[in-house]
Amino acid sequence: MIRPLLAAALALMLTACATTASHGPEARPFAGAPAASSAVGGALARAAAVNKRVILIFGYDACHDSRGLAGWFVTPRFQAMMAPRYEIVWIDTGEDHQTNRDLAERYGVAPITGTPTVVILGPYGRPVNSPADAAGWRNAASRSERSIYDYFEKLGGPHG
Repeated sequence: MIRPLLAAALALMLTACATTASHGPEARPFAGAPAASSAVGGALARAAAVNKRVILIFGYDACHDSRGLAGWFVTPRFQAMMAPRYEIVWIDTGEDHQTNRDLAERYGVAPITGTPTVVILGPYGRPVNSPADAAGWRNAASRSERSIYDYFEKLGGPHG
């Protein structure tokens, strides 16, 4: 009885966070993130004032892919490109992906089935990327620096 339960738990963990090898830096911004709902509201207000986009990153510090994407965002190269284009909000999903579920529902990506899930909003709060695209980041740690950079540069608008 215990072995089937253990196998099921292991399979669930592997599908929720798809990769295990690191190809870049890592960071752990989710557990220490401010209250998500107010952080999103503040980011949207700042973005609307200066015509930026908002990136909502639903993730979990224990997820290798969430840490991998976050790691690139704190590098000087990414910060220089992203600062004029984006407000970034780190949203902790918790281990069961139920924490902040109300925000995932609001932005059309609930239920969270893998992390990170990346929603890009225009300055007035409408998603720019599709829910399928948002959920497709669960392999973030295995993506190249260039492909991640190019994606966010392209969707960040004409700033620079």
